[in-house]
Amino acid sequence: MKYAWIHVLPDTPPGGLTAGIDWGNADHAVCVVDAAGQVRARFTVAHDRAGIGKLIAGLRAAGVSEAAIERGDGPLVEALLEAGLTVVVITSRQMKNLRSRYGSAGAKDDRFDAFVLADVLRTDRARLRPLVVDTPGTAALRAAVRARRDLVAHRIAACNQLRAHLAVAFPGAIGLFAHLDSLISLAFLARFGSQDAAGPLGEDELAAWLRTLPYRGNPATPGQLRDRLHAAPRGITGAEGAAWAAVTGALVATLTTLAAQIKALEAEIAAQLAVHPDARIFTSLPRAGTVRAARLLAETGDCRARFPDPESLAALAGVAPVTRRSGKHTSVGFRWAVNRQLRDAVCDFAADSRHASPWAAAIYQAARARGKDHPHAVRILARAWIYVIWRCWQDGTAYDPAKHTALQRILEQQNA
Repeated sequence: MKYAWIHVLPDTPPGGLTAGIDWGNADHAVCVVDAAGQVRARFTVAHDRAGIGKLIAGLRAAGVSEAAIERGDGPLVEALLEAGLTVVVITSRQMKNLRSRYGSAGAKDDRFDAFVLADVLRTDRARLRPLVVDTPGTAALRAAVRARRDLVAHRIAACNQLRAHLAVAFPGAIGLFAHLDSLISLAFLARFGSQDAAGPLGEDELAAWLRTLPYRGNPATPGQLRDRLHAAPRGITGAEGAAWAAVTGALVATLTTLAAQIKALEAEIAAQLAVHPDARIFTSLPRAGTVRAARLLAETGDCRARFPDPESLAALAGVAPVTRRSGKHTSVGFRWAVNRQLRDAVCDFAADSRHASPWAAAIYQAARARGKDHPHAVRILARAWIYVIWRCWQDGTAYDPAKHTALQRILEQQNA
């Protein structure tokens, strides 16, 4: 498999024309320049389906086959790629420096930025790399991990609904096992789903039932289970209890189905990850596991040109703060415009990595010592990991703790 970072643009743009697209939340400014850098066309389109269609039609009518833009994701970029256009990403950080080529004022203007993008694509072709879509394997893996996450969210919601229901109908079942949605807990509720069914159970009956199970996910003895049932408040009994038990059965069946489908998806995710050429990069990270590594891989993608520097990946992942300056006032705030799936994957990995990496633990603890709350400290750690992950990802190499200089420095201090 070949990646975008080894693809190059031709020496001259096809037809001698290049386009720049200044992306906006409401509309997009477009500029087309020729081989001499002269503007051939300008237009603005709305950020909707009709506007994106008009933009692509306008580029085709002008004879343009290459376009530069400041971001490498979103429906506009996907539409440009599907239309067969070559897309080059020039990040906003790069644009900030490139504006000075064309004027010293430093003011930002959408039409001017569109021209700068088009002209830089004309002049700096040797330094730019085209954006390519993720491979089908990565796209399929992304669909699988996102579907699993959605099912997990449904399972949590259904478990909370079951807990609230049992608090009235059958309180003894809530604290009987470690987790209400565990396989052994669901099996118990499927067999003894009401106060009337579970109330008469003694130690011998519980021991006999436990022996019928193909698994044993609970360390409690039959005697302990009996004591928990008898110590809990009594639930609803009689005809009313039977009616409430029907609801219990429906919720238990829902949770059982969700658990089975999540397990099936996890097996599929493991199979897809095993054959992916980037798997070794992400599975080598501390405590990445299978599902977590698959999420990191799928949300990052395999198109190296989409993130030409680690800052662009950190920004899309929402772990780089937004700095606003006005006069003498400077504020640093939370970044809202992000890929939430990518942010969740990176932060989930970072939060757990501190239990296996002394370097990660030191960064997290230092952030907490500065008064940061847990989510903020995790984002700080995630940003640090982004630089490591990006380097491994760009080079196609697995993470090697022995080559992680900052980690080795901490280990030397601990062993001193």
